[in-house]
Amino acid sequence: MTSTYPAWLSGLESDGGAAGAESGFASVEELRAHRKRMLVTSYRLFGAFGWGSLGDGHITARDPGRTDAMWLIRHGVPFHRTTLDDLVLVGPEGRVEEGGGSINMTAYYIHAPIHEARPEAVAVAHTHTPYATPWAANVEGFRMICQEATAFFEDHEVYEGEEVQVSDFDTGKKIAATLGDAKAVLLRNHGPVTVGASVEEAIGWFLMLERVAEVHVKAPDARPISDEAAAIAAREIGHASSALYAFEYAAASKLPAGAVE
Repeated sequence: MTSTYPAWLSGLESDGGAAGAESGFASVEELRAHRKRMLVTSYRLFGAFGWGSLGDGHITARDPGRTDAMWLIRHGVPFHRTTLDDLVLVGPEGRVEEGGGSINMTAYYIHAPIHEARPEAVAVAHTHTPYATPWAANVEGFRMICQEATAFFEDHEVYEGEEVQVSDFDTGKKIAATLGDAKAVLLRNHGPVTVGASVEEAIGWFLMLERVAEVHVKAPDARPISDEAAAIAAREIGHASSALYAFEYAAASKLPAGAVE
């Protein structure tokens, strides 16, 4: 793929550099600025897909200096209109420590326990989507019925708790425990959650997961490939570079070129 994407994206090289989404930053301040730009881009991208239009969902990015705190959109901002000024820094117990406004506490209860349990996870993404949310109502994991599904081969979980309204930290801890080391978890009768070692990776997995769910909803009787074939495909499709490629391509396709402000 040619390197024609606008500079306000992740800045990845088109050949082989995809796995280094957060490389090359000289300071914590530069990395923080990058994560915040990618977070705004991600909210706008969700908005471009029509997700979160009822205020459902959230994306967080761990602060590189304050690793016990995360950046989140303030409550009430439409995803497609998100700017850098709309981001707030949320610390322990859901306190807003930088930026104005309040937050959706459900975001804190879902995301903070995952960030706590997964120190390597920079970003966590969740919203209610047209296909992954209805698929989650089946309380079943994915079968290997399409190419993108192999990215989640033996690398996703299903949370079977009935807490469709996550209203406390302990429920979030149970979700984090179910997620374990996987890249995604489907919340029963609720929707998907993905994690990544960068904002770009978490969003890339989210985009791919939604496509997998679409195939499951539209082809309920599909014949899956074998575990052996899935494992072979997963070596490439399940690599972080695939998620970053999906993020780059979707952002370039769905969003106007220009700087995030």
